[in-house]
Amino acid sequence: MFMGEYHHNIDDKSRIVLPSKLREELGMRFVVTRGLEGCLFVYSSDEWNRLVDKLKKLPFTKKDARAFLRFFLSGATECTFDKQGRIALPVPLVNYAKLKKECVIIGVNDRLEIWAEDSFNEFFSENEGNISDLAEDLFD
Repeated sequence: MFMGEYHHNIDDKSRIVLPSKLREELGMRFVVTRGLEGCLFVYSSDEWNRLVDKLKKLPFTKKDARAFLRFFLSGATECTFDKQGRIALPVPLVNYAKLKKECVIIGVNDRLEIWAEDSFNEFFSENEGNISDLAEDLFD
C-alpha cells in the first residue's frame, strides 16, 4: 500500500526522483499515465495488470467508455529507474500535469500520484473543508 506525501523537484530533462521506500514498492518496471484532476498516476506492473483487466470489461459500444480508455491508456508508458532513482517522464505527461519544478508525490493506496505543487495545494485547499462530509457520504 502506498501512502505519504513527498516533495521533489523535476529537472529540465523531465526527470524526478522517487523516494527509495516507494521505489522498492513499485518494483523495477512500472507504468505512469494521465490521472484524474490533472495529476499523473503511477502503478506497479502487477497493479497495472489488474486495472487493465478491469478496463477490458468496459463496453466498447459506450461512448464514455471509449473516451476514458483513450484518455487513460494513450498516455500510459512503462518506466524504469536510472542509477540515481529518477524516472524520465514523457513530455506529454509532463505537460498534462503542468509539472514545472516543485512536485508533490503522494501515496494513494494502490498507486502513486505526481502533482505540480501548485495544483496539489489548490486541490487540497478546495477539499480540505469538505473531508468530513465526504467521509460521511462514503462510509455510511
